[in-house]
Amino acid sequence: MNTSWLSVVRRRLASLVWVVIGVSLITFAISHLVPGDPARLVAGDRATPEIVAHIRAQLGLDLPLPQQYLRYMGQLLQGDLGTSIRTHRPVLQDIAAFFPATLELALVALLLATLLGIPLGVLSAVYRNRFIDHLARTLAVTGISTPAFWLGLGLIVVFYGELGWLPGGGRIDQGLSPPPGITGLYLIDAALAGDWVVWRSALEHMILPALTLGFVHLGVVARQVRSSMLEQLGEDYVRTARAYGLDAWTVVVRHALPNALIPSVTVLGLALGDLLYGAVLTETVFGWPGMGAYVVDSIQALDFPAVMGFAVVVSFAYVILNLLVDLLYRRLDPRIREVG
Repeated sequence: MNTSWLSVVRRRLASLVWVVIGVSLITFAISHLVPGDPARLVAGDRATPEIVAHIRAQLGLDLPLPQQYLRYMGQLLQGDLGTSIRTHRPVLQDIAAFFPATLELALVALLLATLLGIPLGVLSAVYRNRFIDHLARTLAVTGISTPAFWLGLGLIVVFYGELGWLPGGGRIDQGLSPPPGITGLYLIDAALAGDWVVWRSALEHMILPALTLGFVHLGVVARQVRSSMLEQLGEDYVRTARAYGLDAWTVVVRHALPNALIPSVTVLGLALGDLLYGAVLTETVFGWPGMGAYVVDSIQALDFPAVMGFAVVVSFAYVILNLLVDLLYRRLDPRIREVG
C-alpha cells in the first residue's frame, strides 16, 4: 500500500473517532430526553420507591448526566458497549446475535437494487427522453419517495394476504430449524449444509422485505447510472467507436458502461450503510429478527445502552464502508490523487 493510500486510511480512521463521539453524544442526549424511567420499567409498577432507587443506583442512572456519559465512553474505549437493561446481557453480545440477520437482508436488498437499477439506468440513458426513459425516471422518483413501511405493508397485503404466494414475516417457516450457525446468514449457511428445504424457506421469506428495502435504493442507483452513462455517451472515445462501425450495444456495454459504473461504486458502498440503518422500519413491519427489531424493542423499554450501542456499531460500519469505497475508487480510477 503506497503513501497516498495510507494517508486515506489514516484520515478515515481519525474521522471514525469523531464520528463515534458525535453519534454517542447525540444518541445519549436524545435517549435521556425521552420521558420515562428505565428503573421503574425494570422494577415493575408495584415496586416500592426504595426498590426503584436501588435499581437506578445499580444502573448508574442516579449519577449526573455528564458523569454517566463519561462512564459510558470509558467503557466504550475498552470495547464494552454496556449491558442491556431489557435483556440483562452485554449489548455487544446482543448485537452480534441480531446483526447477521440485518446484514443478510441489507446485502440481498443491495443486490436487488443493483441488478435492477443498473439496467434501468442504462436503458434510461440510451433511450433518453423516450417512453422508457420517462418510465425509468418515474420509477426512480417513486422508489425514493415511497415510505418503506407503507410499501412493506402493501406487499404483505397483496402477496401474502390476497395471493398467498409468499410468507408475510419471519426468517424461515415455523417448524423448521435454523441452519448451523457458520456465518449467521441463513441462505449461505443452509447452502453450505445442503439443507435446501431451509434454503428455499429462507429465500421465500427474504423476497418481500428485500424488495421493500431495496426499492428506495433502486431509484438512487438508476439515477446515478443514467447520469454517468449520459456523460460517457458524449465522450470522444464513444464517438470514435461508433465511427469504426461497432454495434451500438457493443459500444454501450463494453466501452461506456464500465466507465459509467466507476462513480456508482460510491453510491453502492454508501447504500449498504444506509440499508443497515433503514432496516429498522422494514424489520418491524415484517417481524424480521434483526437489529431493527432489537432497537425498536429497546427504545420502547428505554434501554439506553442498547440504543446507543446500535447507533455506535452502525456508525462504525458506515465509516469503514466509506473507507473501503474510497480505496476501491482509487483502485478503479488511478486519476484520483486526493480523496476527501
